[in-house]
Amino acid sequence: MHRLLVSAATAAALVFAGAALAADPAKTGDSAKGKVLTDGKGMTLYTFDKDAGGKSACNGPCATNWPPLMASASDKAAGSYTVIKRDDGMMQWAYKGKPLYTWAKDSKPGDITGDGFLNGAWHIAQP
Repeated sequence: MHRLLVSAATAAALVFAGAALAADPAKTGDSAKGKVLTDGKGMTLYTFDKDAGGKSACNGPCATNWPPLMASASDKAAGSYTVIKRDDGMMQWAYKGKPLYTWAKDSKPGDITGDGFLNGAWHIAQP
């Protein structure tokens, strides 16, 4: 009986560990414009109209102002989230095929100062 309980507990631990590894890379937060996707620090995530075909068009100085939501090489797609390869070879998270970024000028969770930037090319990412 003791072995059965230990085996069940081990199996449950493995299931929960797998679930933790498969967690979404973004969270949902609140803003003045409603629900938004956020990074782990609660900062608003954005999408860029010039990104196409699951590829980021924001590199170099653009990526300094709009830091990509980076993924590790071992991260895998989960639900509506995919991992794309950037021009520099690094990996980035995308939501529904659109690469995700933060905005360097947002100073606290809930800020959405990048929404509409560059003649409306940047948008808050909404769930």
